[in-house]
Order: sequence, then structure tokens, then C-alpha cells
Amino acid sequence: MKGEEARQRRKEGQLGSEEQPLADAVPWTSRERHLLDAEKPQEETALIVALQVFVPFVLAGMGMTMAGMFLNYIQHWTVFVEIKELLILIPSLLGLKGNLEMTLACRLSTAANTGKFDDPRQQQTMISSNLALIQVQATVVGLLAAVVALILEAISGQNLELSHIGVLCASSMITAFMAAIFLGILMICVVLGAQKMGINPDNISTPIAAMLGDFVSLCILAGTSSILYRYIDLYYLFPVICFFFFSLIPIWIFIINKSPSITQVLKTGWFPIITAMLISSLGGLIFNKTITEQKISAMAVFTPVINGVGGNLVSIQASRISTYLYSWSSPGVLPHNMRSFYPDPCATFCSSEINSVSARVLLLLVIPGHLMFLFFIYMMEKGEIEINLLFVVFYLVASLTQVLILLYLAEIMVRLVWHRSQDPDSHCIPYLTGMGDLLGTGLLSLCFLLDSFFINMHLKNSNIVEPGPP
Repeated sequence: MKGEEARQRRKEGQLGSEEQPLADAVPWTSRERHLLDAEKPQEETALIVALQVFVPFVLAGMGMTMAGMFLNYIQHWTVFVEIKELLILIPSLLGLKGNLEMTLACRLSTAANTGKFDDPRQQQTMISSNLALIQVQATVVGLLAAVVALILEAISGQNLELSHIGVLCASSMITAFMAAIFLGILMICVVLGAQKMGINPDNISTPIAAMLGDFVSLCILAGTSSILYRYIDLYYLFPVICFFFFSLIPIWIFIINKSPSITQVLKTGWFPIITAMLISSLGGLIFNKTITEQKISAMAVFTPVINGVGGNLVSIQASRISTYLYSWSSPGVLPHNMRSFYPDPCATFCSSEINSVSARVLLLLVIPGHLMFLFFIYMMEKGEIEINLLFVVFYLVASLTQVLILLYLAEIMVRLVWHRSQDPDSHCIPYLTGMGDLLGTGLLSLCFLLDSFFINMHLKNSNIVEPGPP
């Protein structure tokens, strides 16, 4: 009871003045100070953050590397050759991991870190309502992703076949739905397990979502689209599949309504995930054109890796900042040390604040992590894909640039969303992972084009015959 009173006085003091430090916002009794200190989250050192993040980050990178090699394999399947819109769809469906599962992981991690999982009944309600929420979102966004892929293909001047439209829409919805079920249950197990082991779920939940998310989604999409392609002449089959998944939405909404906070997310959370899907679709268009027109098939191997690593790291940072705000402040009120909406980049990466420390740790993981993943790809795809030193340099610069931009955007976006009294976990992660997909795909395509340009220039110069005596 005393702890609740202390917490309430802390919130009232912050609402009264944004300029005052937390400890000086209201007069505290020695008993209340003791209670407040007891409930303060323990600040992690850079070493603790690195140790907790490193293993899940490496495992996630290996999972994304396997997904890239699998994508390189399935891009030659008949269904992907005949229905090229599937290539545009792939970044959007893989991006749903960031839009839905990573957002779910961040919400659950924040709930666990702020004590909302301590009550078993509240825990059960939050888990069931969150699972139902991502089913609704996966159903709707899965269909929209297919529609956007078709529109982008039509805008680029390609002819659309009615049979291809049915296969694309049905495959997208089935993939989104099944991946959401599997990854949603996995995220719940990870967060609960981390809480029991005394590990910060913010540091490990999103990397583990990334570890299996891309590979699982690709496997479901490849299997589903291949099976449906066999029945491409049965036009009535595809509308029936879409109608079935939409008919389940009222059941999911009934479950969601048991939790007022998740009901609010259902009402307000559509714009971020739909916008993120549109951003990822632009990345998908770049991906499709680079493979089909530029004939750079190696894009398929590296796209899930660079996109996944960027989205993975920025999701960790956004989740950590969100947890920090929930622990130290109230929605709408920024703490004293985060008053500026647009912080100086030096303060974001070079200060002694815990969020700056974690940003530096995450940034330092980029180069060694990608070198490890490149070596793994080189060993597994030896003879199939050539990786030269020039491409490695371009790739590392691109990946570092991507993560640097994303981490800074996360700092700005979380502050703005918090100032508007909205949940950063639900509103920031989709935008950031969508931007990660677009930046990653665009910069990766630029790496291949620059590498090809310099190689051709070198070959051209080497063919010039120097004048001399006969």
C-alpha cells in the first residue's frame, strides 16, 4: 500500500513539473524514499547489456542468414518465377515480424519490467488479448500487403493475371496468420522465461523473434504458394480462403475486449503497422527490380540479413527506451534528462545516460556481427556467391549507416510518441522496422551496383593496351 502511495506521489510530482528531477519533484519521507529506491529499475552497465544481447543477436543473425540462403534457393522455384509479385511481397511479410511479433515482444517486456505480470489473472488476460490482437492485425495487413504488391507491380508497367492475384492474396494471408500464431506463442514463452531467470526481456525477446521469424515466414510462404499454385485454375478457392480468415475476426475482437489497454491498441494501432507495411513494400519493389532487371540474384541472400539486423537492433533500443519511460515517468511527461524532442546526436551516442550506453553497445555489434554473418554465408555458399573485399567494405559501411540512422530515429520517435501520451511499443517499432527494411534494401542494392561499376571499370582499364615498341 505504501509502495502504491509512493508511486502515486512520484507521478503527481512529475506531472506538476517537467523541470524538476525525480527525487526533488515532491517532498519524500524516509520511508517513501526507501520504497522508491526499492522499486527503481537497476541501471545496467555496458558490459551487462552486451552480454545479454550478444548471444541472442548472434543466434538471430544466424537465423536470418539461413533465411537469406533459403530465399536464394526458393527464388528459382516455378511459383516465384511465374508470379513475380511474390518477390515484392517478401519484404512486407518479413517486415510483419517487426510490425507484430517484435511489437508484441516489446509490449510484453515492458509489462514484465513494470510489474504487470505479477498478478496471474492480469498476466493471463494480457497474453490472450495480445495473441488475439496480432491475429486481427496479421489477417488485415496480410491481405493489404498482397494488394499493395499488386498495385506496385501494375504501376511499374507489368500485366496482372487474375489467377496470380488469387494465389498471391491467399498465400499472403495464410503466411501472416500462421507466422503470427507461432511467433506470438514463442514471444510469450521467451518473456516469461527471461523474467523467471532474472534477465531483462528487452535485451533478448526481439532478437529471438528475429532468429526464427524470417525463416518461418519464408517456409510458410514458399510451401503455401507452391501448393496453391497447383490449384491455380480453381478460382473459387482463393476467395473462400480469404473469407475464412476474415470470419474469425469477431472471435479475436471478443477476446481483445477483455483488456481495455489492448482494445485501445486495436483502435489506434492500425496507422503505424499499415504505414510500415507500405514502407516495406517500397523496399520490396527495389528488391524485385534489382533481382529481375539488374539480374543480381545475390540480393536474395543478403536482404534478410541486413534488414533483420537493423530492425533487430533498433527494436531492442526502442523497447529499452520505452521501458525506461514507463519506469521513470508518466505518459505525456518526459523526464528531466529527455526534455528535448530532437536530441543532439552526440548526446544520443556519447553521453553517460543508460539509453546512450545501450545505443553504443548496439552500434558496436554491427561490424563484428555482419563480418561473422558474411563469413558464414561465404562458407555455406562457396562457389555460388562471390564476395570480394570491395563489396565487403561497401556492405559494412551501408549496414553501419543503416543502424546509426535507425538508432537516432528511435530516440526521437519514442520521445515524440511518449509526449503524445501514446504507447511507444505499439507505435514506434513498426515505423522503425519498416524504415529498416527500406534503408537496408536500398543501401544493399546500391552496394551491388557500386561493386559492379568498379569491377567493370577495372576490367575496362585492364584491357587498355599500353603504347610501346612492337
